[in-house]
Amino acid sequence: MEFWSGDHSVPDQTKSQRLVLRPLRATDVALDYDAVMSSATELHRWNAGYWPRDGFTLAENRADLERHEREHVERKAFTYTVLSPDEARCLGCVYIQPVWSEAAPLCGGAARAATVGFWVRTSEIPNDLDRHLLAVLLEWLRDDWPFDCVLFTNVAGETRQTALLGEVGLTCLPLTWYDGRAGSAFRASWLRSRLAQ
Repeated sequence: MEFWSGDHSVPDQTKSQRLVLRPLRATDVALDYDAVMSSATELHRWNAGYWPRDGFTLAENRADLERHEREHVERKAFTYTVLSPDEARCLGCVYIQPVWSEAAPLCGGAARAATVGFWVRTSEIPNDLDRHLLAVLLEWLRDDWPFDCVLFTNVAGETRQTALLGEVGLTCLPLTWYDGRAGSAFRASWLRSRLAQ
């Protein structure tokens, strides 16, 4: 199973009336840090307490963003910032990464596959921005990306995303993360003839 091939260009961005998705850059550090720190409690639930650590600093966030930007340039993984339509406020983040070996069987022999994780600011959840972002992601991933299988992943106890992913009819499968965390994968599969080209 392949994650990325040099014969495909990486989608640059997508927009809706409520958000802009574009590659995360190290220069976004102030906006991103504000979103992360304002949503730390939700993020701990989202990833089982893994990140951000207590006392997480702006410098640590900058190092994270530099790594994400480097991986994006090297085509190892793709991280997109979720911005307000005027791009003045960070509303969340999207991670598009290779499928790790333990999760690969969940893609059932797909030629190209990815795992996707996303979060939005705590203050945007009552406005259903996470539901809107998921709808945008499903359309974008289906239409503009070369994957025939996408696993939306979440950890055990993350009930909000579990419900959202279930609402859109994705197949729910049990998942053990590469670091031992338990969770679920919601599979979206698109079989398109252009993938074989």
